[in-house]
Amino acid sequence: MNSPDTATLLEDAADRIADISRADLQIMLRRAALGLRNAGAVSMEDDVEEALRDLAGELGMTRNDTIRFIVREWMEKNTYLPAHTLDDGEVDGTA
Repeated sequence: MNSPDTATLLEDAADRIADISRADLQIMLRRAALGLRNAGAVSMEDDVEEALRDLAGELGMTRNDTIRFIVREWMEKNTYLPAHTLDDGEVDGTA
């Protein structure tokens, strides 16, 4: 059974505002705030989400930072963005 999403719960609460408890309303508003904060997040299929979680853990990054990293790397490697320049250190011109 699917649980109703936050928007549905808020609409239902608005329809019966006199009957909803303060604690339930606080929970719904906090969920809505969290959803708004994360609105920029990209949703993926379950197998991709699992791979992202694993990679984010390995890299010590958040999920969103990992997505940003992957997209930037892909865009640089496919020349949509300029690649990072290497540090011009002291070299004598021989290999």
